[in-house]
Amino acid sequence: MIRSIGFFGITGMVGKPVAHASLLAGFEVCALTRNPEKIESNPRLTLIKGDLKSEADVEKVIAGRDAIYVSLSVDQNEKESDWHTETDGMKNILASARRHNIKRIILLSSLVQRYQGMNGFHWWVFEVKEDCIRLIRESGIPYTIFYPSTFMESFLGKYRQGSSIVIAGKSEFPMYYIAGGDYARQVVASLQQDPAENKEYIVQGPEAHTQDEAAIIFIKNYHKVPLKKVSAPLWLLKLLAPFSRQIRYGAHIVEALVRYPEKFESENTWHDLGRPLVTLKEFAEQSE
Repeated sequence: MIRSIGFFGITGMVGKPVAHASLLAGFEVCALTRNPEKIESNPRLTLIKGDLKSEADVEKVIAGRDAIYVSLSVDQNEKESDWHTETDGMKNILASARRHNIKRIILLSSLVQRYQGMNGFHWWVFEVKEDCIRLIRESGIPYTIFYPSTFMESFLGKYRQGSSIVIAGKSEFPMYYIAGGDYARQVVASLQQDPAENKEYIVQGPEAHTQDEAAIIFIKNYHKVPLKKVSAPLWLLKLLAPFSRQIRYGAHIVEALVRYPEKFESENTWHDLGRPLVTLKEFAEQSE
């Protein structure tokens, strides 16, 4: 039985709801973070101040745990030749996990990374994600890998610029937006399964919307402050990409997001881990 979790990525967009749901479910959580002062204390939460590059810091998080939750990503300012958390950091995690006989490793990956190879699209960042998945599959440690659609929290994070919701590109296919809280409950349910069985799950919400439709729904139902929708065409991002690593990163991720032909594939996820309940309208109404 899994009772304690080593946590990597607790300050991320959905790291907080996953950690919160895990603690509510009674799990002990030990998390690695560079900024422990930014995280609310909890009697079942232990924070290790450190860095994923440090094998000693990673060891402190994993020693004595039953499972590991990992949510890592390539930073917008990284170069292909840089040290990457999703591969180099994952190697540190897996080495320690083997030493401590970890029962399960859970990875938050991405559904849109499947766009690699479609329409001539190729991006080294998605290669990193593919390598991370390969490392886990070949590790010999039982695993659960989640491939989420777009998180509703994006409207409070990367889409939000002051009083504007900036929608880059124009989505060609609807996306099944998922609330971080619903995903977190599915993670907790996965921790209560047979720890020896490997699983891979598509994570999608109860409704599908294009980006423009979703932005309109969110703005209409978000009551804290007035918001407006602003559009940024993909061609403009591509035009500016050579002048900024961040814009170049954004142009690639936007192209994948708006052109990936997402379809509903979460039947098994809902059957095994529970059906997500939060609609985008409800998420906006409840957001602070």
